[in-house]
Amino acid sequence: MSDRDIHQLRRDGVGVVVESGPGLPRVLHWGADLGPVTGDALAELVRGIEPGVPRNALDAPWPFPLVPGQPDGWLGRPGFAAHRDGAVLYPRWRTRTFEATDHAWWCEADDPDSGLALRCGLELRPGGALVVRHRLRNTGTGWVWVERLHVTLPLPDAATEVLDLTGRWSKERTPQRAPLRFGSWVRESRRGRTGHDATLVLYAGTAGFTNRTGAVWGVHVAVSGNHVHAVERLPEGAGGAAAVLGGGELLEPGEIGLAPGEEYATPEVWFVWSDSGLDGAAHRFHTALRARSRHPRTPRPLVLNTWEAVYSNHDHEKLFALARRAAEIGVERFVLDDGWFTGRAGTDRRGLGDWFVDPVTWPEGLGPLVRHVRELGMQFGLWVEPEMANPDSELLRRHPDWVLGTPGRQLRTARHQVAIDLARPEVADYLFDRIAALVEEYDIDYLKWDHNRDIHEPVHAGIGGVHRQTRAVYALMDRLRARFPRLEIESCSSGGGRVDLGILSRTDRIWVSDTNDPTERQRIQRWTSQLVPLELQGTHIGPPYAHTTGRYASLRFRALTALFGHAGIEWDVTECTDDEVATLQAWAALYRQLRPLLHTGRLVHPDHGDENVVVTGVVAEDTRHAVYLYARLDTSVAANGERLRLDGLDDSLSYQVRVRTDLGEVPTMGVALPQWIHKGVTLPGRVLRTVGLAVPQLPPSEAMLIEATAEP
Repeated sequence: MSDRDIHQLRRDGVGVVVESGPGLPRVLHWGADLGPVTGDALAELVRGIEPGVPRNALDAPWPFPLVPGQPDGWLGRPGFAAHRDGAVLYPRWRTRTFEATDHAWWCEADDPDSGLALRCGLELRPGGALVVRHRLRNTGTGWVWVERLHVTLPLPDAATEVLDLTGRWSKERTPQRAPLRFGSWVRESRRGRTGHDATLVLYAGTAGFTNRTGAVWGVHVAVSGNHVHAVERLPEGAGGAAAVLGGGELLEPGEIGLAPGEEYATPEVWFVWSDSGLDGAAHRFHTALRARSRHPRTPRPLVLNTWEAVYSNHDHEKLFALARRAAEIGVERFVLDDGWFTGRAGTDRRGLGDWFVDPVTWPEGLGPLVRHVRELGMQFGLWVEPEMANPDSELLRRHPDWVLGTPGRQLRTARHQVAIDLARPEVADYLFDRIAALVEEYDIDYLKWDHNRDIHEPVHAGIGGVHRQTRAVYALMDRLRARFPRLEIESCSSGGGRVDLGILSRTDRIWVSDTNDPTERQRIQRWTSQLVPLELQGTHIGPPYAHTTGRYASLRFRALTALFGHAGIEWDVTECTDDEVATLQAWAALYRQLRPLLHTGRLVHPDHGDENVVVTGVVAEDTRHAVYLYARLDTSVAANGERLRLDGLDDSLSYQVRVRTDLGEVPTMGVALPQWIHKGVTLPGRVLRTVGLAVPQLPPSEAMLIEATAEP
């Protein structure tokens, strides 16, 4: 290898320039595709961006490598921290070899003095998402204790604002925004799962970036345990860059110890760049996910989940009637939620962990219900929560040492349950055997896999247990999927507490939130879409009264909100009126008609000046068909409101635009609706995008569905 090798990755409008020098490689550029730049020009690029030497600093320019640290001149958060038997390690890496293709680049580096070897990999996925991974190996004698191995990339000085998400149970993914100042913006999660307050994606962007405008650079750490996202800006800069963006797994002391020859691999860290705002960044995530070999390809079946219909009170007559009504509506998958296993009926205080069908509630087993569901033409799904147990369970009475925690210490319960230690082989084997037996006996199509609490004091064999617990959960899911290739799994975690690309590499959808209140759901689903495409988001019609907020909503609004996702119902539909059943049937037909578009199209969120309005659009890849949901969450001072601009359409095509009234006429607080709503309108895409359409004065918590179809 020469002293300086420069390689360019290019894909779908994104460019990455990597320089391999005598030390660890560095990323010189990550953002817009620079085009087919020649080797000489790339060398000149290095000369052009090499910084000068300020006063009171190192005596020569210092680089910002893939894993920055103090030996390189970086005085911010180090990319690597470790010690060997108490002696701190400051490796001085040398790159030995590298490989490169059009879309990927890997290097092997080491530091013999530190007894460490490092493999770094960068890959541009379809859509232009950049995925970075590191793998560390102990090549010396004695143990190495790893405290941090993160992935960090440089940011340009154009990035001046930061946006990420926070939240709580039933109000996940709430955005927060601030200037990018000097110092660190660090989001750490020690919840043992992704968390209701998870960052999801941490963005830095140009001033005033919006859904549709401005440049943004984002990072997502694809792990379901403890994690870190950070953006940092020092007065000295970062080897020529203005700031840095990155993250990785958050490791507790002693959690990762490497014996000679052992390795630690980071989770995938995803980076996206967009020059068309947040929608452009989301599209890169969605494109990469949809290109996966195991991304769901079959139409996403309409679901009925029994939780908010019966909770854990499993009355046979009610459940059989519920299945009949579900089939009448057009449901395609019936999911039996919590309450079916030993001792569980009517309570959440016992039985969790005892994964046997309750002989009192179900004396003939689940077979009669499963047969009834299948005879009605529906798939059958079942709720499980494998990672948890009630203290009042046969499992923990027999195996109190299976708790994930300090032996002999009573742990605080949450939801009347504790976590069990899946990193113990006997625990993982028990869970696999029990779940596999259920799937096999009842030919289960779908598991709703829940995880209902944060994990406190996670101790495995005397050390921090989250890393091993997370890998053990992945391994259990992988093992089940290998045994039952047709089985689908949903990631639920007291709602939206485990939403990340680590769990989504093993599951077929996420449960977005435990709230089915459509007013809350509108914002939650919009921001979930910043990472997750609609076909992977569980979105259900709940009861008229939302127990999570105490708010009532019309069936029309609940149904239109649930339409934009992997739709379903979570409501006792046996008590519906004839009119409500007819509306649900029309909604089910509308979902089946539109899901090919909703689950493959490009998601757009037209910028809108009214903070009480959420607009969600989906445009087909060929731009000939689109739907837009205009949702009003609260009243506005402006009587008529801002026009709705239909972003994403082709300027050169003409579109017939109409309001879909499958679920009833558009409600209004005004005297008359805008004229175009009655018979539709035909306009060029350029006009619809730049001028827009007048909108009615909708009541709070109402919506209308607009469809645009290109003329032949």
